[in-house]
Amino acid sequence: MRTARAAQGLISRALFLPRGIPSSFAGASTAALAVERRNRWWFPPNAATVKSVPIGIAGAVSFSLTFATVAEAKERPPTDLLPKEVVLYQYQACPFCNKVRAFLDYHDIPYKVVEVNPLSKKEIKWSDYKKVPILVVDGEQLVDSSEIINKLNHRINPDDAATNEEEAEWRRWVDDHLVHMLSPNIYRTTAEALESFDYFSKIGNFSLTEKFAVKYMGAAAMYMVAKKLKKKYNITDERAALYDAANTWTEVLNGRDFLGGSKPNLADLAVFGVLRPIRYLQAGRDLVENTKIGEWYDRMDSAVGDPSRINA
Repeated sequence: MRTARAAQGLISRALFLPRGIPSSFAGASTAALAVERRNRWWFPPNAATVKSVPIGIAGAVSFSLTFATVAEAKERPPTDLLPKEVVLYQYQACPFCNKVRAFLDYHDIPYKVVEVNPLSKKEIKWSDYKKVPILVVDGEQLVDSSEIINKLNHRINPDDAATNEEEAEWRRWVDDHLVHMLSPNIYRTTAEALESFDYFSKIGNFSLTEKFAVKYMGAAAMYMVAKKLKKKYNITDERAALYDAANTWTEVLNGRDFLGGSKPNLADLAVFGVLRPIRYLQAGRDLVENTKIGEWYDRMDSAVGDPSRINA
């Protein structure tokens, strides 16, 4: 019972499930991570066309185009402004942790990851702050995803003092609205709750005994929690609310590739980071099939590029 309550608590506080590089990629090479990143969360619009191209040629062309796009899109700061050591304490499935990772990856800032066990949290016992993400930058502890990004952005862009009101407004929208659409959708049914927790139990930092409890007890607990969240946020139809949020975002783009124009800004990175946890789930597949957000997500995936995560 204690494990079940802990599982419910940790998900309620931080995990809107799931996301991330599958556990089989932990410690993988850069090439393996690149392959994983290119595994889209939707199917190609014309699979027959793709199959008609010889695999070798298609792979070479795809790699060349992807490499060129990523190379041009990355916004790495000058070497003298790069932090010397960055360590992210995270849950792989946490949308707020994914926000931070999207920022780090897009700016090609190398970082190490410490995966926190959300039941014991032994990896962050040294900190007075008991949530994730925690980012340690050259020995300084930064907390709260939006504040982490604000401080790190100021560090790598010290001359950029202007406040973009549109960007700030949509960053708030992500934290105040979009994230609240996730749990009611990924735990909408018992089957979807089990799908989420099956994935989460594999990518999380759990012992063998904890995995079973997290999958079945956690799924049952969060199915009930999702119902309460649905009521709290006045959601009558989970999918419709999620689609409305996606449509709101694509409409505000107003024909732009990104909210930032020709390249992503902090709001683009925030939306992208928050949505990454659901890309392997039914909710994510439904989202792309029923809205136009997949086109923007594809552009973001190429812009953010390969992870800049380094092995500890």
